Amino acid sequence: MKILVLNGPNLNQLGMREPDIYGLCTLKEIEEKLEQLAGELGVSLDHKQSNHEGQLIDWIHQAPDSYKAILFNPGALAHYSIAIRDAVASVVTPVVEVHMSNVHAREEFRQRLVITPVAAGQISGFGVDSYLLGLRAAVKLAK
Repeated sequence: MKILVLNGPNLNQLGMREPDIYGLCTLKEIEEKLEQLAGELGVSLDHKQSNHEGQLIDWIHQAPDSYKAILFNPGALAHYSIAIRDAVASVVTPVVEVHMSNVHAREEFRQRLVITPVAAGQISGFGVDSYLLGLRAAVKLAK
């Protein structure tokens, strides 16, 4: 079973970007941790990151052809991208939305999430573990 792991804008800067909020773990290190867990769960992962909304939309649209679930950290797009929201709503592939920080305890503009209502679920506030918990949820939904 294959799971698509999508990361949105600025997540390629993890480890350098606001370490007081996001920690020092890089995206590559997160991917390595996900790969380790994927091995334990008996699934394979494809990792993709883009700073471009349209590219993320294309990958979401293509996902049903190859993937049983999507693990998705949309980054800041989670707060305003109706286009990403509509892409998630348009596919039958379950999407688990993850955020490293607790978006509900941050600035008011970060508390509005437009993708969450059409995602299968959302996990936030656990740092790197948000991804690992999200992967477990995605695998369960895919079965």
